Amino acid sequence: MAEERSAAREGNLEAPTRHPLDWTHPQFYDQAALDKELERVFDICHGCRRCVSLCNAFPTLFDLVDNSPTMEVDGVAKSDYAKVVDHCYLCDLCYQTKCPYVPPHPWNVDFPHLMLRAKAVKHRNGGTGLAARLLSNTSAVGKLASIPVVTETVNALNRNGAARKLLEKTLGVDAQARVPTYHSKTGRKRLRDLDGAGEARAAGRTRGRLALFATCYCNHSHPAVLEDLAAVMRHNGIPLKLVEREVCCGMPKLELGDLETVAKYKAQNVPVLARAVRDGWDLTAAIPSCVLMFKQELPLMFPDDEDVQLVKRHFFDPFEYLMQRHQQGLLKTDFKQPLGKVVYQVPCHQRVQNIGPKTRDVLQLVPDTEVQTIERCSGHDGTYGVKKATYAIARKIARPVENRVRQAEAEHFTSDCPMAGSHIAHGLGDKPAAEHPLTLLRKAYGL
Repeated sequence: MAEERSAAREGNLEAPTRHPLDWTHPQFYDQAALDKELERVFDICHGCRRCVSLCNAFPTLFDLVDNSPTMEVDGVAKSDYAKVVDHCYLCDLCYQTKCPYVPPHPWNVDFPHLMLRAKAVKHRNGGTGLAARLLSNTSAVGKLASIPVVTETVNALNRNGAARKLLEKTLGVDAQARVPTYHSKTGRKRLRDLDGAGEARAAGRTRGRLALFATCYCNHSHPAVLEDLAAVMRHNGIPLKLVEREVCCGMPKLELGDLETVAKYKAQNVPVLARAVRDGWDLTAAIPSCVLMFKQELPLMFPDDEDVQLVKRHFFDPFEYLMQRHQQGLLKTDFKQPLGKVVYQVPCHQRVQNIGPKTRDVLQLVPDTEVQTIERCSGHDGTYGVKKATYAIARKIARPVENRVRQAEAEHFTSDCPMAGSHIAHGLGDKPAAEHPLTLLRKAYGL
């Protein structure tokens, strides 16, 4: 036992590493093997409990253990493991910020990927309902809702109490949850004249030319953010164009465990993105979850795919890109308008990119601007924050963030994730309303 503990300590001195997701191996979908690994990891988590404040998955697990006959994991019915899995929305924070037992530690705990495996097994066994499949098909829903006549109808129904009650009964979307507003003039339509013209100037890891992956959410529901991004990049002399064509990044389907559909989306997106990279373009998107999909999740699902790895190396968070430019003296700092006090919620899917607080750092370049960061989850996390089954819990997770926003009494509230920002602002009665950091930066430039 002493030797085992010693080996554990030695392993944990090394930098954390992430093993590829072996999702095509038949053993990955074996229920007995899955249950055995769930029990092993749950037992380690029960003995540690450092992650209890991150989300509702861990309190659910610990309550199951504490209320079991043995008060250990062996007293929890395996049929109850799903209750833990259902509360994991793959934010990755436990792996990246809390767990002392991640690889290369010999205990080899990767809680998010174990939850993903459990979701994948459930999905393959037919456990995914129609409502969940529809809600996760963001590309198709957005495309339908952006048809001009349909847009007005959908937006009107989403504001109607009776219609929302019906939506709650049919698709399980909580009647109190804030849902997206759709636009018939999508982001890609608004930016269709972008031609990428201009001189590219390399700086750091950036090559000075950007191809923009619009994302389902920004394209259909938040197109102004794409316009803000384009204005900021144009002001800084960075040639910008839209990715030639795109489908959903795959994150909503990943969170559902539908890995086969993730693979289909990858087969459509990655060749286009890789071709852009080979033509000299870097890549970006205004949604942290979409950036993370190309920087982490797809590379872990397809570790031997050269195009996936090429895209990974050239995909940037927008503020990561801007800070790379600033460090080489190529970011313009001719700001016209101070922002005052800004309270900034750092989205989980940006925190786990391991790029540091680049959004904060760029905004703080604006004179007479103070940025107060909040590194806590918003509770939204895809469909978790809108589903009837989890909406109340999502509001509970958001409450500490909302309290800190109130206490800050700032001129601006911002989050890189428009969905997280909207969810928090909804709990605050839009006082203050959420603004995207790119919107704030554009304001600071006076554009």
